[in-house]
Amino acid sequence: MVDLGGSLAVASKGLFSTGVSTDLNVTYINSGGKVGDTLRAEVTCDKFGKTLAYTSIRFLNGRDELVAKGSHTKYVALAWKDENNIVEELSPRKG
Repeated sequence: MVDLGGSLAVASKGLFSTGVSTDLNVTYINSGGKVGDTLRAEVTCDKFGKTLAYTSIRFLNGRDELVAKGSHTKYVALAWKDENNIVEELSPRKG
């Protein structure tokens, strides 16, 4: 879920060719509940650079308690080269 969430966060900013994972971390803090319970994921794009994009994710249970958190780093250097994939305000070429 951290991998998927991080990739979707990058894609949601307009970089649809999201690159490859270079680092992925998950820390489990509490029980997520029992089978059938719902977890909510909140993903943030922390930074876009010329070669790497950094995301973080939090998983919360039905009582809004943090049950796990993660981070995901993506190599995006090749994705920036595709003119059709970027949102101009995020581009490291802007300026």
